[in-house]
Amino acid sequence: MIASPQAFERAAQLRRELEAHNYTYYVLDAPTIPDAEYDRLFRELEALERDYPELAASHSPTQRVGGAPMPELAAVRHAVPMLSIRTETDTTTGGVIAFDTRVRNALELGPDAPAVEYLAELKFDGLAISLRYENGVLVRAATRGDGENGEDVTHNVRTIRQIPLRLVGAVPALIEVRGEIYMRRDAFDRLNVRQMANGEKVFVNPRNAAAGAVRQLDPRIAAKRPLSFFAYGLGETGDWTVPATQGEMLEALVAFGLPVCEHRVVAKGVEDLIAFHDRIAGMRDTLPYDIDGVVYKVNRFDLQRRLGFVTREPRWAVAHKYPAQEEITELLDIEVQVGRTGALTPVARLRPVFVGGVTVTNATLHNEEEIQRKGLLIGDQVIVRRAGDVIPEVVGPVVERRSGSERPFVMPPRCPVCASHVEKAEDEAIARCSGGLFCPAQRKQALLHFAGRRAMDIEGLGDKLVEQLVDAGIVKTPADVYKLGVLALANLQRMADKSAANLLAAIEKSRHTTLARFIFALGIRNVGEATARDLARHFGSLDTVMEADVDRLLHVPDVGPVVAQSIAGFFGEAHNREVIEQLRAAGVSWEEGAPALVPSGLANGKTFVLTGTLPTMSRDEAKALIESHGGKVSGSVSKKTDFVVAGAEAGSKLAKAEELGVAVLDEDGLLRLLEQA
Repeated sequence: MIASPQAFERAAQLRRELEAHNYTYYVLDAPTIPDAEYDRLFRELEALERDYPELAASHSPTQRVGGAPMPELAAVRHAVPMLSIRTETDTTTGGVIAFDTRVRNALELGPDAPAVEYLAELKFDGLAISLRYENGVLVRAATRGDGENGEDVTHNVRTIRQIPLRLVGAVPALIEVRGEIYMRRDAFDRLNVRQMANGEKVFVNPRNAAAGAVRQLDPRIAAKRPLSFFAYGLGETGDWTVPATQGEMLEALVAFGLPVCEHRVVAKGVEDLIAFHDRIAGMRDTLPYDIDGVVYKVNRFDLQRRLGFVTREPRWAVAHKYPAQEEITELLDIEVQVGRTGALTPVARLRPVFVGGVTVTNATLHNEEEIQRKGLLIGDQVIVRRAGDVIPEVVGPVVERRSGSERPFVMPPRCPVCASHVEKAEDEAIARCSGGLFCPAQRKQALLHFAGRRAMDIEGLGDKLVEQLVDAGIVKTPADVYKLGVLALANLQRMADKSAANLLAAIEKSRHTTLARFIFALGIRNVGEATARDLARHFGSLDTVMEADVDRLLHVPDVGPVVAQSIAGFFGEAHNREVIEQLRAAGVSWEEGAPALVPSGLANGKTFVLTGTLPTMSRDEAKALIESHGGKVSGSVSKKTDFVVAGAEAGSKLAKAEELGVAVLDEDGLLRLLEQA
């Protein structure tokens, strides 16, 4: 069959693309596409050259491995080429069967012949390296390069502690050990934290970080990178009598003091290979390093020699990959979801893509700063990653594929659910909706907080009941809780007559509360119980709090700019004011009065810590009593603690107080102290 002009053009285009990706991957250590995408392009070119032999060219990427060495590093010619192995395109067990069938056919083994013995091991996601030892001493380390010629990186490899500078035992006069330099996941995370702290480049993945370190010109930089190494093969061996099998050879390397991965087995035929493939798949996400598949090699070296090579690959080995964890797809749009606490989260809407074993259509982008850090534009071609059960992640854009029609994402100024204003504190990355009482997205969380024991204290209004009330459309705001009747509750699951009566009684009891509790129940961001009490004590009435601007709010003890802005923003929303008026109309009331006088006495402004069981007061009662006299209650003892109030079975807090010399009171001592106020 004669190749058409279109086939010639497609082959040329594929060569250009693959050479460009080879350069960014092997030379710049900055891959622009996932491995799975590269494999697809490579296989397409292979198929074209196979179907149309006239398309084959000596300079084709299918005729060599990797990319050219960096000119700054000395060139090393490999006495034994560092060739890559074939990747089995079928990621299922069918890939195992196909490989075994090819091996058996090439060895002319009949159906009744014994199973072929293989060595099964992991396929690491790192940088291939060749280590040359002479008389047991490391004299040179070289990268794979283009398979025939690599780069001398001895100065960097010597900094990797896992690689022995001198072998042990009865070592041969000459041996070249082939293996993989990689970076553990925990080490990679620590490296990126350090890079960010220093304002330096953050790496995309451990492989990229490891490759960049090995090919540095300055070994001091490589020494700071936490690199590791596994040995898995041989190059030149001089006059050493190599063991008879792959497995025995690896055991010999272990005896020489070289690290070899423990996850390897000698497998008898297809069933053992499938069992190994499945076992590693199950533990892949818990391994401390990245792998993208497993490798099968005919175990006996004499059979390897019989099988030989085809073009650039040995017939006796294959890489059996797992479903790709990274793929390229289109970022169709960025939508904003509103969480139960009002947090606005950008979500990537993706053109459906199969990655990590599932079809992915959405991925969280966390916040606006994350989008800017990754440089994402709507309409970009993006790399999507999913490993195991991990939530899909947009790694970054493929900038080279931009057409100019892409557009930036802008966080909406109003909540997409309730149209309330969106607020973002200067010290936070997350934007939030300010319509807490009104926003449907926050409805369940707002109701649970409102009914909490320390807020309105509506006993029986818990998670499951709130879920039913909101989902059925019975309750939309806290004010609707006070409109509930027996008929509305009767249709809910697990709501018997007695349960309904108890809930209605608890709702009725909560209609009258304190101003501090009511303010806390509103769920204003950054306003806890203590701040609610300070607001109630300072202003005396809810209306005064609602009308206070940021400047007036800053006069309240312990209220800073962030808290003041949260309060002003909450009451500045008409939706929230409307719900408060609905609560008033439903009969909810609270004690109000003139602003309270500032307490005086020995307790005022002092910090107390409660520990153990008091004779006559609960801890909540003691806390309320202390706070009513101007004191503050803390949960831990420190040098700033003024008094520790200790009851029966006081524990470590009492010991800490005695160690720091903090005054210790019993219940009587506390009461005497407060009486002096």
